[in-house]
Amino acid sequence: MIERIETGVRSSKIVKHNGVAYLTGQVGEGPTIQAQTEECLRRVDALLAQAGSSRRDMLRATIWLADMSDFAGLNEVWNAWVPEGHAPARACGEARLARPELKVEIIVDAAYG
Repeated sequence: MIERIETGVRSSKIVKHNGVAYLTGQVGEGPTIQAQTEECLRRVDALLAQAGSSRRDMLRATIWLADMSDFAGLNEVWNAWVPEGHAPARACGEARLARPELKVEIIVDAAYG
């Protein structure tokens, strides 16, 4: 069975299937990569909780940066946020994001249940 949570015309905030919660990509506001990453991760935390999951249950993270020169700033916040011993598989690449002011988008898949 597939469960969709907060489904709109274009996407769902969460899709759950076979013990995995797939979260929609999260972005944040703020002037720096650190501020935007912190807000992204606050939003990821909220979606994980809504899905019945947590940071410790993350399976995979896909991270898009508007500019790879922000990689170190992203990692500064990311490394403090991920629980020790529970880092997910992760990929990070550069992409043009939906709005020019956005610096980062984070997509997470996590186990639940």
